[in-house]
Amino acid sequence: MDNQELVNTFVKAFETGDFETAAACCADGFMFSGATPEPVNVHEYIGMTKGMAAAFPDLNYNFKVTELNNGVGKTSTQLTGTHTGDWDLTAMGMGVIPATGKSFSNPQEDGELTIKDGKITSLKVNASKSGGLVGLFAQLGIAPPGA
Repeated sequence: MDNQELVNTFVKAFETGDFETAAACCADGFMFSGATPEPVNVHEYIGMTKGMAAAFPDLNYNFKVTELNNGVGKTSTQLTGTHTGDWDLTAMGMGVIPATGKSFSNPQEDGELTIKDGKITSLKVNASKSGGLVGLFAQLGIAPPGA
């Protein structure tokens, strides 16, 4: 599979909730960063994403790769959703957050995706102050960890 097919498969997997396929697109050393307080590996990233899908059944990533050259892709993401399910944030030390019924819409955030040897090795989001998990928590009225 070439880099463009890999990216298309990865994006489609997230859009359809096929997290096994999304994980299979990623290298063992994959790291996600920028939108979370600390970088997370592929297992933590997929776990976080599964938890969000359960808590926000209408979750939309609006994830796009706008350019892909020499294994580096420019990305844009704008997460939106409605918190209608319990959100398990135990891994972040926050326990399970009961559904608030509130909707959120983060600002569009740009980033970068890298590919090496046919696998995605990193995805970095340039989270704004009102975006990422902190922005999402604020819109839902949830205190972030350490607050």
